[in-house]
Amino acid sequence: MGNTDKFERIAGTYDTPERIHIAKVSSDAIREHLADAKSKNAIDFGCGTGLVGMNLLNDFHSMLFLDASPNMMNQIQQKISDSNLSNAHTLCFDFEKSELTDLRADYIFMAQVLLHIEDYEFILSRLFDVLHEGGHLLIVDFNKNEHIVSDLVHNGFHQEELIGKMTKMGYGNIQSKTFYAGDNLFMGQDATMFILDAQK
Repeated sequence: MGNTDKFERIAGTYDTPERIHIAKVSSDAIREHLADAKSKNAIDFGCGTGLVGMNLLNDFHSMLFLDASPNMMNQIQQKISDSNLSNAHTLCFDFEKSELTDLRADYIFMAQVLLHIEDYEFILSRLFDVLHEGGHLLIVDFNKNEHIVSDLVHNGFHQEELIGKMTKMGYGNIQSKTFYAGDNLFMGQDATMFILDAQK
């Protein structure tokens, strides 16, 4: 996935107090959109070191932590091992390069992942195929921020534009809202974050 080389380098020092805080805020926002999830399986897509998924592990029957960075995978595997977790699994895989035909989930969530994916529409359509009928894709990311100019990431997203694109892919019952604002949140700029819930 996007910027894998960068994440390979920072995996060992990724869990800073700031990232842990944002992961908590993000997982709390995701939790508000879960329904009867105790019997459902989830994918933490682009999981990094699993900060968001670990917060939500007890909300689901099982969880797959998926990322394209082997070093990030090593970090989450260590956490799973240290906590002796039986309902957590890992998969190092790049959705942009390969296709998994047998992967299915009731919930997929991605927190601050979409901005790293150049062809994000392609990935969103792939994730639609992974969802069970009635399943949910939950996206946490930054609102569009014109102060940010980068070759590495999208400078956020317009919620209505994203909803329009996802509707054309077949997603329905789409809701989104801004839920958090912070100083120096996005590449040194003040920024706001949204959560989007879309159903197959």
